Amino acid sequence: MGDSKGVQLSDPQLFDGQFEKLVLELTEQDMTDPVLTDALNRLREVLRYNAVGGKRNRGLSVIGSLRELVPPNKLSPEEVERALVVGWCIELLQAFFLVADDIMDASLTRRGQPCWYKKDGIGLDGINDAFLLEGSIYRLLRRHCRGQPYYIYLLELFTETSFQTELGQALDLITAPPHKVDLNRFTMERYKAIVKYKTAFYSFYLPVAAAMYMAGIDSEVEHNNAKHILLEMGEFFQIQDDYLDCYGDPAVTGKIGTDIQDNKCSWLVVTALGIMTADQRAELQMCYGKTDAESVERVKALYDTLEMPVRYHQYEEESYLRLQSLILRHAQNLPHAVFLSFAKKIYKRKK
Repeated sequence: MGDSKGVQLSDPQLFDGQFEKLVLELTEQDMTDPVLTDALNRLREVLRYNAVGGKRNRGLSVIGSLRELVPPNKLSPEEVERALVVGWCIELLQAFFLVADDIMDASLTRRGQPCWYKKDGIGLDGINDAFLLEGSIYRLLRRHCRGQPYYIYLLELFTETSFQTELGQALDLITAPPHKVDLNRFTMERYKAIVKYKTAFYSFYLPVAAAMYMAGIDSEVEHNNAKHILLEMGEFFQIQDDYLDCYGDPAVTGKIGTDIQDNKCSWLVVTALGIMTADQRAELQMCYGKTDAESVERVKALYDTLEMPVRYHQYEEESYLRLQSLILRHAQNLPHAVFLSFAKKIYKRKK
């Protein structure tokens, strides 16, 4: 990566370096009314606690995809910086959802630290903090992209994706209320709908679509083609997440799985329901969504009996092949690398 002018920074380094600039911009440069000092200090604290510390795959996918779509000699430093900013907007969207999600789910930890609302003196005020994170997105987009031909596309993309994610969350909350186990709600059709709307749109389609618009690709056909591939990838990513929740190594994943205790509509339970006997279903009914260690172990024993790891690995293989054929079919005018670099990151991942 080096050149005669000294060391060239990698995209992750550029991305991380951009963050403090954005914090400064949001908390000092835009709003200069001194009476807002306390509120802006709060915003700074919210940003630093909640926007960093993740894997930042989503945010980095914007510049990563843009580099596949635009030849290096056509990509100005200004446009690179805008791609980093739009990437951070996706990380802020993620933070906005996670802060609110953790309150709804009464979660305890996130990214290896206490959930924001669990911190001293935060509590339900965290709801407004989530709104602040969301509002920050549109301030940054306006400041950095307002003069660009793709500005309106990005605005619509972010508002539309937010709404899709919120619909997905609504489906999720309706399907698996805590402490009300109803296995009849756990169908594969419902599972796939939740995943598509709650996760796949914002995690997979959003970063690539943003890069496409920035590269001047605004044809609806091209976006639908990309969406086809990316939503499929998002579905696999979530299924993998569900699998790792039960079978991953916490030392590697960084989190202890709680899907069984939380009565989650996960791929494991939905798949298991489709193949189990009436007796096994009665056993599951008794143990699912319970927090005691014995109940959780009994559900896991049931999964083992039904050979869920074998079924998962078989599914992973099939999904990968299906993805390859989707790329061949739908990515005729787009560089395959955009999708393949994503696929490399997620297939066979351990965390």
